[in-house]
Amino acid sequence: MNAKHVEGPPVTEHDLTQVIAARLNARLKHEKNALGHLANFAGVDPELLSAIVGGRRAPSIDVLWQIANALDVPFGSLIATPRRGGASVIRKSDANVLSSSDGAFKSRALMAFGDKPRVEIYELTVAAGHIESSQAHAPGTSENILVVRGTLEIVAGREPAYLLNAGDAIHFDADVPHSYRALGDDDALAHLLMSYDDIRD
Repeated sequence: MNAKHVEGPPVTEHDLTQVIAARLNARLKHEKNALGHLANFAGVDPELLSAIVGGRRAPSIDVLWQIANALDVPFGSLIATPRRGGASVIRKSDANVLSSSDGAFKSRALMAFGDKPRVEIYELTVAAGHIESSQAHAPGTSENILVVRGTLEIVAGREPAYLLNAGDAIHFDADVPHSYRALGDDDALAHLLMSYDDIRD
């Protein structure tokens, strides 16, 4: 039996900003002064958070991670294409890409978001020489990274730095502060599989 393939129109950068705003509003609508509480807990400037929730500004990847961690929800629940039917196609041309504030680190969601998300897949691009630091994710979260191109240095918690070349992979606990750095003269490209232990749907 062939699975039914369902494909919607491409998602533009503007659309992604509105998707994030709508999903944050859905999370916040039942709590009094929710915006103020979230800004304080996430460590995000209240005016910036208000602009993101209002759909007037696209968040950087680092800010959205802070928000997701504060809400205790999967990161993908705020950005990924919703699952429709038996299959969802995620086109390379779709603008489901978030960048760090300086644009040197980019993450593209490669999965559709379902009802019980426990695994998320991303394509990471790290500019040559750039180091991207990430705060600790929810307890029990782990990351598997496969380097597709370039050389990547991974540091997780107090572990020594791990050097990975194209074709190398690593699994590490991501509920500690960790970082990614592209070594050499070329950008690094990697695929990230993130597994959650226990996090709200």
